[in-house]
Amino acid sequence: MYSNQQYYVPYYNDFYRTVPDTQLLNDIQKAINAEYSAVACYEKLAKMSPTQDERNKILEIQKDEKRHLEEFSKIFTNLTGRQPSYQIIEECPDNYRAGIEFAFKDEQEAVDFYLDTSDKAQDFTIKDRFRRAASDEQNHAVWFLFFFRKIQM
Repeated sequence: MYSNQQYYVPYYNDFYRTVPDTQLLNDIQKAINAEYSAVACYEKLAKMSPTQDERNKILEIQKDEKRHLEEFSKIFTNLTGRQPSYQIIEECPDNYRAGIEFAFKDEQEAVDFYLDTSDKAQDFTIKDRFRRAASDEQNHAVWFLFFFRKIQM
């Protein structure tokens, strides 16, 4: 669990905000970068997809990732009073098959990370957003596994 230690720092117009646990901020920033990377990767995969149905589903998944990115960015900004940084942390493969396998594994790892983050967070909104994102990521993983299995056949 993230520590309960809170510090008050001056904020805009003499309001004060609490400074959250550094590990929580690091985890939120990691999630932001993962979502930012996924948005870019899924754009690439959609362009390589062999069918319109797969392309549409990948773009639908990308839409979820954009929503996660926006939600995590808002949380970060609300906690810190500043915008997060955005960085691609994993390069998407140039081959469709390898990209689908990469996306499947990445989505599965995100599920575990988001559930852990949710479990450790004390703020209900943060818990809820990370738990919902974990659920979405699991759904995405199933779709990528489906696409991967189609390629294998």
